[in-house]
Formats: sequence, structure tokens, C-alpha cells
Amino acid sequence: MEKSPTWNLKDLLSAPVRDLDVLQKEVDDQVQRFEGLRERLSSEMPAETFLEALRLAETITRSASKLGAYAYLWFSENTKDQRARSFKATVEELQAGLANRMLFFDLWWQKLDEANAGRLLAASGDYAYHLETIRRFKDHTLSEPEEKVINVKSVTGRQAVVGLYDILTSGLTYHVKAKGRVRKLTREDLMVYVRDPDARMREAAYRELYRVFAQNADVIGDIYKTLVLDWKQENLGLRKHRSPIAVRNLLNDIPEQAVEALLSVCARNAGIFQDYFRLKARLCRIKKMSRFHIYAPFREARKQYAFKTASAMVLEAYHGFLTPYVLLNFKGDVRDVATLAHELGHAVHGMLAADHSVFTFHATLPLAETASVFGERILSDALMAGERNKAVKQSLLIRQLDDVYATILRQAYFVRFEREAHRIIGEGGTMDDLCRVYLAELRQQFGRAVAVPDEFRWEWLSIPHIFASPFYCYAYSFGNLLVLALYGLYKTQGESFVPRYLSLLAAGGSRAPESLLKDFGVDIRSEAFWQAGFDTIKGMVRELEAVA
Repeated sequence: MEKSPTWNLKDLLSAPVRDLDVLQKEVDDQVQRFEGLRERLSSEMPAETFLEALRLAETITRSASKLGAYAYLWFSENTKDQRARSFKATVEELQAGLANRMLFFDLWWQKLDEANAGRLLAASGDYAYHLETIRRFKDHTLSEPEEKVINVKSVTGRQAVVGLYDILTSGLTYHVKAKGRVRKLTREDLMVYVRDPDARMREAAYRELYRVFAQNADVIGDIYKTLVLDWKQENLGLRKHRSPIAVRNLLNDIPEQAVEALLSVCARNAGIFQDYFRLKARLCRIKKMSRFHIYAPFREARKQYAFKTASAMVLEAYHGFLTPYVLLNFKGDVRDVATLAHELGHAVHGMLAADHSVFTFHATLPLAETASVFGERILSDALMAGERNKAVKQSLLIRQLDDVYATILRQAYFVRFEREAHRIIGEGGTMDDLCRVYLAELRQQFGRAVAVPDEFRWEWLSIPHIFASPFYCYAYSFGNLLVLALYGLYKTQGESFVPRYLSLLAAGGSRAPESLLKDFGVDIRSEAFWQAGFDTIKGMVRELEAVA
């Protein structure tokens, strides 16, 4: 295996051990000042004193986030690096300590009477949504001593178990015979072969992936059970949430009715992708479509783009929006051009939201991919409009539909499985029960259009979000279907749409998603809204049929 490249993280910390000591002293001084505000907290406190506390909390959060970002990136670069693992553990312990020392403020704010909370909210400016978020959790918050225990134990509990999963799975190696010799591969290297033109290589890659995960299923399965039971005991047992997924809904500030509508509509439209994979099998000359081959490349056209050409295309697609700098790898195929548009979208989002506080800069999870996916849609339309080669058009549509499947229906079915998995484990179910349910969900998703071999019963073990962030994945379905709807408005309204769209991005995480989207007349609780996104996807499949 080739040695992985290293990242230059000096913009965060130039010398981690030395800088940690300096920052730790600096943050400790700031937290001592923050703790000194405890005696000044009262229902009648002046708005300026309240804002002083918020500004100091923001300063502390920036410093702690800088340390956390460095620790995570260093660890992610090589999970076997003992220095990186030690540094990460030190920073996590430090962050837990800081959180405990500052906890009193959030607890006081949650208990403050409505009249005075409203008075202080009115004066809080950009901090308002952050403060509303804290109060949103008041029915699920424990006493200060209990919260402190959970914060401290999380470092050696849930966080440590997730870290163990990362270390274990990132260290797995795979062996595949390619070009006449057996190669030892990382997972990233192996997954290149699932898009290989050779069907035998695609099948071999998947079989090897799940052979290795099956060998480690006992340990990985127990890790998952531990995490699910921890989620249940804390969030349902102690915090009294109504269901496991209700925790994520509250974190995302998405109404339960909206999530149920989204997941229901996704399941009801699985047939659209079944039709697509039947069509893809015909175009790619696959006799019977199998789960081994759903990402098979379309072999008729492989168009390459020079970086200068790709940049010009993407900038032209973004005409009327903003164009910041991005840094990424580029090899010249259409997927790289799409990645350029995607990452430029994230950069645009960040630039527009840059004036917000550290608490309200980041868009909530369901809206985090809006700008990036919107950018891809603009580019895709531009590529299709400018292309005359029938085979290249087919290739572009297949790539788009592969990505739409992976980011919408596939993600929704992960969440459907998770809901069942949390129920099964809560009732004392086994690993066999989990694998049986996962395989049944896959086969229901693909119907008779795609054969699902038994090996895919192990697939869920390889999905990191299921372990680290329960029910995270519906945000991808939400975000991508939302973009299809917004893009439809853009095509209808033209230039008049742009200022409102830029305002949405500029809001960052300063307002609730439902509130922001109402500005566009979007009702996220309505199944009809989500169905409109699938109607667009159905149109893409029909377009592919028309050029087939």
C-alpha cells in the first residue's frame, strides 16, 4: 500500500504540544472569568451583562473548537499514530472539563422565566437562535451534577467506543487480485474497484469488503449494541425523549411530522430507482442487475476535462452567485468537475454566513449541503445543455442518478434500518436479527429490479454514521430533495430567485430550518413537497430513456 499523504495543519496549530499548553492556559483564564459571572446571573440582570457572558462564551468556544479541529484532523490522518491518539484524548478531556465549568450558564438560561428570557432574547442579536436552541432542550436536561457526570463519562464512554470503531475499521486491510497480482489495499483503495469497468472486479471488491467485515462482525456488532444501549439509557431512560430518533430531530430542529413525511415518501418512491436500475442494466449491458453493479460506469463515453476548462464551466454555472477559493484534487473526469462545483458551493455558503457568531455560523445539518448540491445541479444542467454527444449525455445522466440514489433513497433506508435496530437491541435481539432485518430492507428497497446477494447483510457494519451519529443520514435525503425543489423554483423564477436564495445561505445557522424555508413557501411537513422532489427524479429517468 502507498503511504498516505499528510495534511498541513499549521494554520490551526504550528506545534501541537507547545500550542496546547499556551491555549490551555489562555482558555483557563477565560473560563475563570466566565465562572466569575455566575453570581451576577439573575432574572433582572442587564442585557449588557448578559451579552458580555455570551461574547466571552463565544471566545472560549472558538479556542476550544480550534483545538478540537486539530485533534480530530490529526487523528483522522492516521488513526494508528500514537501521538495523535494521545493528543486527541487530552483535548477531549480538556473540552469535557471546560463544558462542565460553563454548564451553569445553560442551566440558568433554561430555567429563566419566559418574560425575562424574552427580554434578553430581544437584545441578543445574532445569538438569539443559539439561545433558543438551549431552551429547546430544557425538558430533557438533568441536574448540574448529573450533567457533569455524563460529560466526564462520555470521554471514556461513548466517545471512546466510537473512537474504537474508527481505529478498528480504518485499520482493516483487503486483498484483491488485479492486473495479475494480489494487492493489499486500504478500504479507500478497495472502493475504487466498485466502479471498475470490469464486472468481475466490482463483484470481487464487494465480496472482499464484506468478507473482512464478517470476520470482525462479533466485535463491531458488540460496539454497535453498546452504542445503541447507551443512546437508549441516556436519552430515553434519563432524558425522557419519546423515541431514539426524536433526539436527532430535536438536535436538527426538524419537526417529527416532517421527518415522518420525508421517510414515508422515500419508501413509497423506491420504484423510481428500481426502474432506473433496470434501464441502467440495459444501457451498461448487464444481463441481470445486481447490488454488485449498481455503480457500474457507463462505458460508452469517457470525456476528460482540462482544469482550466472545468473551472470556466463551473464559474459560468455560478454566474450571478459568488466564487471564492477552494482547494481540491482534480484528475479531469466528470466526477471531478462535479466535485469542484460541490466544494465551491460549500465555500460560497461559508462566505455568505461568515458574519455570524461561532454559535450561528454553521447551517443546521439538514441545510448544510444546500449550496453544494445546488451548485452541482446548476453545473449538471449546463453540461447537459452544452453537450451534443448522445453517449456523453447518457453518461452524465447516469452519474447524476447514481449520486441521487446514493444521497437520497440509500440514506433514508439507513435510517429505516436504524429505527428497527434500536428496537431490536432494546428488546434483546441478536446480531443475526440485525443482519436479517438489514438484508430484508435492502431487498424491499430494490424489489425485483436488483438482486441483493447475501453478503450485503454485513453492509451496515461498514457505515460509520450509524455508529457515531444515530439517525444522522436522513439529513442527506432532506437536503438533496430540498435542493431539487429549490432548483425547480430557480428555473421557474430566474434571476429574481437569486437574492432570496443567497439570503437563505447567508442565514447560516441563525434561524430554524422550517422558518427559513417558509420564506420560499416550502412546507416541510407536507408529503406533497417531498413528492415533488421525486417527480423531478422521475423526469431525469425519463430523460435518460429518451436519449437511450
